[in-house]
Amino acid sequence: MATWRCVKNCGACCQLDPADRPDLDQYLSPAELEQYLTLVGADGWCIHFDQVTRECRIYADRPRFCRVEPDVFHDLYGIEPDELNDFAIDCCHEQIESIYGYRSLELVRFNREVGL
Repeated sequence: MATWRCVKNCGACCQLDPADRPDLDQYLSPAELEQYLTLVGADGWCIHFDQVTRECRIYADRPRFCRVEPDVFHDLYGIEPDELNDFAIDCCHEQIESIYGYRSLELVRFNREVGL
């Protein structure tokens, strides 16, 4: 069985361009949406994403909506805890493919790490 995990040196989820996520206001509270928008840099990437190391500079203190946790995904997307693993794998797969490409090293590493 595939098991979701965050893969180091990826950061595909740190591409925050609101144009790619037109439904943000459907699942973020007004305060979270405001916070989200303050994190978007001119290039669409999170201002806390280090593009050299490809890591979050505030990982331990990252916003709630950046956390892949059962209660967060239930609150934001209505995902039941027993569905989180498959949902997170699908989300990451889609995001990594859209940012880096279907044949990217990032997607290959993700698939290997989660057991696909």
